[in-house]
Amino acid sequence: MPIVTDSALILQVYPYSETSKILRLLTRGHGLRSAMARGALRPKSRYGGVLEPFTQGIATIFVKETRELQTLSGFDLERSRQRLGDDLIRFAAASLLAEVVLIAGSEAAEPALYDGVIDWLDRIESADSRHVEAQAVTAAWTLVGALGFAPEIEQCIRCSRVPDTDEETRFDYAAGGILCASCAAGVGVLLPPQGREALASMSRGVVVSLDRYVAYWTLLDRFLAYHVTDGRSLRSLEFLTEARERQ
Repeated sequence: MPIVTDSALILQVYPYSETSKILRLLTRGHGLRSAMARGALRPKSRYGGVLEPFTQGIATIFVKETRELQTLSGFDLERSRQRLGDDLIRFAAASLLAEVVLIAGSEAAEPALYDGVIDWLDRIESADSRHVEAQAVTAAWTLVGALGFAPEIEQCIRCSRVPDTDEETRFDYAAGGILCASCAAGVGVLLPPQGREALASMSRGVVVSLDRYVAYWTLLDRFLAYHVTDGRSLRSLEFLTEARERQ
């Protein structure tokens, strides 16, 4: 059984029996992996309290390619990101990124994806509380593109024409992009010029300062429902909405 040592980010943690945990990991060189940390819930576990969501470190895993659940041999902590757990909005935003990656990621090595998720989590953790949502919605749209599901925003998905700067377009969830005024014919949801520009910026990783981001969360949720989640809404987005309403 080969031993793999790789940079890893814990995305999800589940208790298993009374003594162990199952981890969902995003690794830099081996993509998404599931691993059991035996004895992690014992009071004198060698892992201590390290194995929690959004913790980053070097994971050593016994890998058997014929099974989905591997065995964690060791985890050397690099960063705990405890501040994410101290703030409901930050934790909800980080959970949303984790859910998107868990739904759309794979076991293929994608170092750029790993580095991108790490970078966005760091930004969400360190951002001023007034700007956490802006970081989160930009991160989500950027990750969607990194995972291979970027919507077509620059040109009409039907006729390939680039809309005029002041032209109102519509976003067609099913088709996966914008429709120009000539092709729209009432299909999809209205996406005015300023909305199209903001969405294009977010998809490129540029944080946009807006009064409200509800429309872009809704757009993301419905887009993923068509192309990634088989019609399901993101549970973490519902959590984020509730967290916002409590503020």
